[in-house]
Amino acid sequence: MNDEEPGRPRPGQLFTGVTWAVLLLGLWMWGRDLPAGGAAAQLATTGDIAAVGRPWGRPAPPQAHAPVPAPAEVRPRRITLGAGGVRDAGIVERVPGRDGALAPPAAADLVGRYADGPQPGEAGAALLVGRADADAGAAPAAFRSLTGVKPGERVAVRRSDGSTVRFTVEDVQLFDRRHFDVHRVRAVRARGRAELRLIGSGVRPAGHGSRGSHGGAGVVVVSAYLTGYQPRVHSPG
Repeated sequence: MNDEEPGRPRPGQLFTGVTWAVLLLGLWMWGRDLPAGGAAAQLATTGDIAAVGRPWGRPAPPQAHAPVPAPAEVRPRRITLGAGGVRDAGIVERVPGRDGALAPPAAADLVGRYADGPQPGEAGAALLVGRADADAGAAPAAFRSLTGVKPGERVAVRRSDGSTVRFTVEDVQLFDRRHFDVHRVRAVRARGRAELRLIGSGVRPAGHGSRGSHGGAGVVVVSAYLTGYQPRVHSPG
């Protein structure tokens, strides 16, 4: 026989209701103690990581540095990319051919600059081209190890006025020479940004997962963007 009055809450139901009320009150009080914008900041961080596709703990790419204009008399002189085996290689001026192509210098250990384009550090995409073939000659090819470069690695270009512009690698691509278009390589990826293209000719792309898998000589292109500038250091006196 059930002696409970109809409509009267049972003890278990009453306890559950009180528990939920206390929990909701606690959550409301905790939310009031959060700093303004705290929840929004956390969501923004999570959204940023989700949008970019970076795993937790991986640092974001460095911020781009504003372009550094170069006076007419200033020229790039030396380039260093430790991960790519480029250690203080000399840079010389090169004039492109009628089709816009830029041939590397005859000396395998030198790098040629596309003289009709911007200088490294200026707005736009500056082009530097060098030999990448292992059998380039007596001297090691300046860009012989570009295929081993990874995104995030740094490139330094020292200029004739003593200043240095520093770049961060975005990506590395391999092309079959028959499908290589220098005009597309010259295109800027972000308007108003100072970018750099290191072009290595004569690389053997077979086995590197590139589009040039027929054994012919290919082209490796390292794309980077300006992330730092060191002005000339004046010695005392």
